[in-house]
Amino acid sequence: MPCAPLTGAGTAVRTRPLSRARQQDLNNLTVWHAAEHASQQQQAAEGCLCCSQLAVPALGRKAPSPRRLCSGRPLPPEVGPVRQHLTACDPGGSGAQSPAGGRRLPHLATARRGAGRRIPKAGGWCKLPQMGSTSISLKKLRLGKLKVVRRRLLQRYEHQPFISFLAGLYSCRWKRYQREKTQPGECCCKKWEHVFFLVLIGTFCLSLIFLYFWGEAQNDYNDFDWYTYGSVGYWFLWSLLILVVAAVLFTYIAILLILAVCLLSEGQRLYLHWSHKIGTLLVLVFSAVSLAVLSHLWGEEWAAVILSFQVTAPYLHIGAIAVMTLMSWPVALYFVRMNRKVCQVIILGPFLAILIILYLIPLGMYSPCIRGEGTLGPKPALFGHRGTPVLAPENTKLSFEKTIEHGAAGLETDVTMSYDGIPFLMHDGTLKRTTNVHEVYPNLTNENAAMFTWDALKSLNAGKWFIEDKPFLSTGSLSSEDERLAINQSIYKLNDFLKLAHQARKYVLFDLYRPPMMHPYRDSWIKRTLQVINESAVDPHLVLWLSNEARADVATVSPGFQQTLGRKAPIEELVKSNIVKLNLHYSEMSSEDISIYGSANITTNLYVISEPWLFSLAWCSGAHSVTTNTAHILRKIDQPLFLMTPQGYRFVWILTDVTSAVLIGLIFTLHMWRETGFSCCSNTSMLLQRELDGSLSEESDLKSLPTTPNRSPNEEIPGTTTNA
Repeated sequence: MPCAPLTGAGTAVRTRPLSRARQQDLNNLTVWHAAEHASQQQQAAEGCLCCSQLAVPALGRKAPSPRRLCSGRPLPPEVGPVRQHLTACDPGGSGAQSPAGGRRLPHLATARRGAGRRIPKAGGWCKLPQMGSTSISLKKLRLGKLKVVRRRLLQRYEHQPFISFLAGLYSCRWKRYQREKTQPGECCCKKWEHVFFLVLIGTFCLSLIFLYFWGEAQNDYNDFDWYTYGSVGYWFLWSLLILVVAAVLFTYIAILLILAVCLLSEGQRLYLHWSHKIGTLLVLVFSAVSLAVLSHLWGEEWAAVILSFQVTAPYLHIGAIAVMTLMSWPVALYFVRMNRKVCQVIILGPFLAILIILYLIPLGMYSPCIRGEGTLGPKPALFGHRGTPVLAPENTKLSFEKTIEHGAAGLETDVTMSYDGIPFLMHDGTLKRTTNVHEVYPNLTNENAAMFTWDALKSLNAGKWFIEDKPFLSTGSLSSEDERLAINQSIYKLNDFLKLAHQARKYVLFDLYRPPMMHPYRDSWIKRTLQVINESAVDPHLVLWLSNEARADVATVSPGFQQTLGRKAPIEELVKSNIVKLNLHYSEMSSEDISIYGSANITTNLYVISEPWLFSLAWCSGAHSVTTNTAHILRKIDQPLFLMTPQGYRFVWILTDVTSAVLIGLIFTLHMWRETGFSCCSNTSMLLQRELDGSLSEESDLKSLPTTPNRSPNEEIPGTTTNA
């Protein structure tokens, strides 16, 4: 209902009506002033009063600085009627807008300076009354005073430029009047903003999983690129592109989440800008689809992720504890400010559950790199996978020479039989990827490599593709001499390969590919391969025979070969077949199995291991040798990267947990003290003094608030009158 005009002199002013929050502030401040008046009336000297956010001068006096506490001043008797009148003007706290969309009435000081002036209300304009006197219960006054002090303590360290920067990036709200702080007992955001905040957290977790998955799959990037080459028909580092995209998207989501946590820590309401909402949903869809597709096409790569936890888990644990400790600040803030127990349980319950799990998770953690001193086995020997394909074209003479140069113990390759019975080194089924067959024999690009005669094979170039396609990032860093040698490589024969290994006294390990149908050596390829091996005069002890075809016949013809099996089997079966070495994929790595096989004098070789962290894990697990693309890098590792003693890790674990618990306890204690106060801090004058020392000046607040544009100071507001 309209407010009756009140008599009094003064010029009409335009002020925004009170909102519910401002009405509550006004009530609390009035109670606080009355309490000061009742408790310090005997020390009164002259009429002056100030509080943490404003100064209320006596009429006709200059407003004192709000950073100075004017203790011992009586309460001006005019405060009570102002509060009553403002309540009558806006009894529901509706916070209706002023006719020109002006701002809210921010402080009681504004009301004091406007005594006798016109102010807006929901139904029109009215004048502030000339102030009278009132009386309030002293007990209620002191309770109200404590409430105000506790509430204002949160604003002591508010840094407006910092908050503007955070809110601008997160919400695109760069102006101070566009933001809104949460009040005690209120949620951090509205319903739909709460939903999007949960979506943001879920997107962060999913993108982190995808980034970690793809980052740990780096050991097999070349295999992935080879697979995509077979699908799209040209070579490109798709694996690196996916890694960059995953890292960029994760960084974007991580920044948004950090901004949200910082805003929550400052007590600000969350509002995610619509463009960020769209971006979050796109990252969520990309991460989910990518994980689903890669899991379907490359599901065995999850084994690498699981293995990675054996070396990274101790460090991931420390990082997770640090994140939870930082998150305790906003959690403690909103836990203390919630009025209902249910809300407090919802906030604190999940946080404590996750924290306790992280504290205790090392009890079930296993890592072969956490071992006692003197229990680490010898460094695994290195086998060059198709030579050193990072430094030279794979399966070429230069590639194997690079492997020997970097001190590898053995050479690994793949053997295919030509149409005229000459074994040569080739991994792919066709010659398309590693030769220039499309230039020499354009009609036979997709023909099986085994269907070419040796005369046709030796006319092809097997090194030009390496310089043009750059299958590895390090390819671009080759010297000009290495590039000249690489570009002139040709297909390598098995006989020449064995002679090179014999001269360097290196072990040889190779896969044998059976020729296709209609091939002359379809059924005699094993016999022909053995014949070539014997003609090369290589030491039979250097040959690790891997093929399981006609193993008994091979053992009879060449008893000096070291029989090697490509799968796990019971020890009795291995001993019966004279197996002395297992050649296993690294995903089958198990320190327990390696130890059991080792007790039966059966060594273990793991393939393909090119990343230092995976090599360190194989070393700690007791592997005797590994097949690698990066012999030049792994040879420089003198000890496992993540090696530590159980005592050392236990100390780090306990120290991390205790430090985190102490910091979290201090954070919760600080927020409880700032919000509710403790008995040791019951002196309200001390609390008030601390609050006032850190508050912002009212004059700065008023100057920083927006004004109506294009209006001169002396221009009369429409709908108002000027009293003489």
